[in-house]
Amino acid sequence: MSGEQAVIRTDFTRAEAAGGLTWLCVGAALSCLLEVVYLNVWLGPVPFPVTIVVAFLFNHVLTTTARLWSSNTPVVLLPLVVWILLFAIFLFGVEVTGDQLLANNIRTVCLLFAGIAGGVWHFVRTK
Repeated sequence: MSGEQAVIRTDFTRAEAAGGLTWLCVGAALSCLLEVVYLNVWLGPVPFPVTIVVAFLFNHVLTTTARLWSSNTPVVLLPLVVWILLFAIFLFGVEVTGDQLLANNIRTVCLLFAGIAGGVWHFVRTK
């Protein structure tokens, strides 16, 4: 199987592409919610923020999958934009609701940078 090349389908309609990208955006929103909720998880007596790694990997998968639906870079970045906007709502929503979901610590900053890095990794890595 070493001589085989990947086959990327292009015989889908614009509506199918929009539906696929919509579900990727829903996945980005759900992943951001879960990553924020579980950011302060402890494994015994040690803080274990595994969601930072999950944010990097999952946002990478989302943008890579979005690339299969479109070759337009702004469209491919839609799931990442949704993730960043929801993260900003969780971060700055304390001013509106009074409920602080993200602490003012390094884990929050790492989660933000890991999520963004995972989303743009598809564009900056060398092939």
